[in-house]
Amino acid sequence: MEKKNFITLVMSVVGGMLFSLGMCMCLVSEWNMFNSGVVVGAIGAVELLITWMVYRKMSGKQAVKLNAKTVGKVIYGIFSALVFGVGMCMVMAFEGMMIQGIIVGIVGIVLLLCLVPMCVGLKDSSKEVTE
Repeated sequence: MEKKNFITLVMSVVGGMLFSLGMCMCLVSEWNMFNSGVVVGAIGAVELLITWMVYRKMSGKQAVKLNAKTVGKVIYGIFSALVFGVGMCMVMAFEGMMIQGIIVGIVGIVLLLCLVPMCVGLKDSSKEVTE
């Protein structure tokens, strides 16, 4: 395992655990820890952002340039994740909204899948060159 992958793995696990613990603290009302959960979740989110920047630096990639296209992709990704999350909430938290929640969740998954060609692009494999 390369050093950059190991460091990214450790930082991602720590950031993901902090973020998920913070979300649990916010959402489980029996714990009565909403404010603390927001803080822990925010620390986890910042840790994940730092992980992403460290990985890019260790991979020798340039810093992300903020332009309208990049900001649009980020906003689209956030919106797609929120649609997916709303579908999950409808299924798990609201009584009698199972079918509607599944439909909204599938729409969220499709929106998230559309993010892949937006960021990576599509390649035409039919133009193979034979030598």
